[in-house]
Amino acid sequence: MMSWWWLPAVAGLSLMLAGSLRHYAQARDLVDVPNARSSHSTPTPRGGGVAIVVSFLLVILALFLGGTVEPSLAWALLGGGLAVAALGFFDDHGHIPAGWRLLGHFCAATWALAWLGGFPPLVVLGMELDLGWFGHIGAAVYLVWLLNLYNFMDGIDGIASVQAITLCLGGALLFALLATEAASRSATILLLLAAAVAGFLYWNFPPARLFMGDAGSGFLGMAFGILSLHAAWQAPVLLWSWLILLGVFIVDATFTLLRRLMRGERVHEAHRSHAYQAASRRHGGHLPVTLGVMVINLAWLLPIAVWVAWGGLDGMLGLIVAYVPLVLLAIRYGAGGREAP
Repeated sequence: MMSWWWLPAVAGLSLMLAGSLRHYAQARDLVDVPNARSSHSTPTPRGGGVAIVVSFLLVILALFLGGTVEPSLAWALLGGGLAVAALGFFDDHGHIPAGWRLLGHFCAATWALAWLGGFPPLVVLGMELDLGWFGHIGAAVYLVWLLNLYNFMDGIDGIASVQAITLCLGGALLFALLATEAASRSATILLLLAAAVAGFLYWNFPPARLFMGDAGSGFLGMAFGILSLHAAWQAPVLLWSWLILLGVFIVDATFTLLRRLMRGERVHEAHRSHAYQAASRRHGGHLPVTLGVMVINLAWLLPIAVWVAWGGLDGMLGLIVAYVPLVLLAIRYGAGGREAP
C-alpha cells in the first residue's frame, strides 16, 4: 500500500520538472506569443504539462510493479496516456496535421478500452443496459472528445489545473463512498494525480509563468476518461457522477463546438469564443474565472455527484439538474458566438 509521503514527493517532483521545462521552453523558443485570438497578453513558455505526465506515470509504474495498481488500469494509463502526451509533445514542438492527431487519439483510446474491458453497463432510470459494440464505439468517441475538449478549455491561466485538482478530489470522494479495497486504491491514484497537478499549478496559477501545452492537457483529458470508465466498472452509477463533475468543461466545450459547427467554421482552428474566455474579458482577468470554476465544481457539481452516487437521485436526472445552469451560463457569456473583428 502507498505511504502518504508519496503525495508531497510527487508534487515536489512535478514542481521541479515544471521549472526545468520552463527553462527548456525558453531555450527552444517554445513560447506562446499573444495574438488577436489569445486570451493572454504576455509571452509565456508552454509545454509544462509534461511535468504532470512524467511525475504521475512514474508513480503509477512504481505502484504497478509493487502490486498496488491493477494491471488493466496501469496499462490503460501508461499506454493510452503516454501516447496522447507524446502526440501533444511533438505538436507543441512543431505541427502535426489534425487528421493524424485524431487518428492517434483514436488508437490511444482503443488501447485503453481494450485494457479496461470496453464500455461498462449503463444505468438509466434504474435499469442496467449493456450497449455492446455501440457502447464500445461511444466510449472511444467519449475518450477522444474528452482529451480534445480539455485542450480547448486550457485557454486561461490555471483553469485546467484547478479543474483537474477539484475533479481528482471529487472523484476520490466518490470512490471513498464505495468503501471497498479496490475503490480505496483508485482514490489513492486520483490523489496522486492531484499532487502532480498541484506541483505544476505553482507555475500555472494566475498570472501564469508556464503553460500546460497539448501534452499535459490531452493527457489529463485521456486520464480522466480512463478513470471515469474504470469507476463505472466498479459501480455503474459512478459514470453519471463523473460526467457531472466534468460538467463545466463538457458544457462549455460542447456548446461552443456545436454553435461553431452550425456556422460552418473550422472547429480545429484557434478562437476566443468559449464562455470562460468571454468571462475572463468581462470580469477583467483570468483569476476570477479560474476561482469561479473551482467554486462551481465544489459547491454545485460535487454535491449533486455525491447525491447520485449515494442513490438519492437518478443519474440522468442528476446530470440534467447539474447541466441546466451551466448551459444558461454558456448562453449568458455567448459561448460559440461570432468573435469581434
